Amino acid sequence: MKKTISVVITLSVALTLLAACSLNAVSESAPRITKEELKSMLGNAKLIIVDVRRSKDWNSSEYKIKGAVRADPDPSKVESWASSYGRDKIFVVY
Repeated sequence: MKKTISVVITLSVALTLLAACSLNAVSESAPRITKEELKSMLGNAKLIIVDVRRSKDWNSSEYKIKGAVRADPDPSKVESWASSYGRDKIFVVY
């Protein structure tokens, strides 16, 4: 029984670390822009600013980009909300 619990805990920790590394690798490969670059893009009809902060963080923040849309940050749901805008859109995610 103790061995089973030890194996489950070890697997849980390993999977958590793997998931964290995967998310970090994805975020590091995404192109970055400065706030000045974003400001110059405002008004572009193809621009979609997507706020993917957790609900708790979004609700408690006094800072929100005007016109930004809220979206679920779950990576498995990105395709569903992104596809509703069309392929010609420029997404800025924060």
